[in-house]
Amino acid sequence: MIFPSNRVRIMVATKPVDFRKGHDGLAALVKNELHKDPFTGTVFVFRSRKADRLKLIYWDGSGIVLAYKILQKGRFPWPSASDGTARLTSAQLAMLWEGIDWRRPDWGAPPARVG
Repeated sequence: MIFPSNRVRIMVATKPVDFRKGHDGLAALVKNELHKDPFTGTVFVFRSRKADRLKLIYWDGSGIVLAYKILQKGRFPWPSASDGTARLTSAQLAMLWEGIDWRRPDWGAPPARVG
């Protein structure tokens, strides 16, 4: 996955959304529910009710980009916040996208054996 630059702002909607929404529906949700402007270049991240699916949208200067990922096993780790949004760094977003628990990465674990 090609992500925007690491200087971009990343906002996570902490409540699950209806995953039937496409880019227009999610942009409307950003504007009306999160009270943010979806056309600023900020990356907005959403999850499904079961937390096994992610969608993210961002404005790249010429249109809205929509990315979608489904985990085959497990759930995406998700922040809790009272105001409905949380901020992540680009490194945390990359870990989230891979299904890694960005809240408690296990940096000391030995590498998996191959073969």
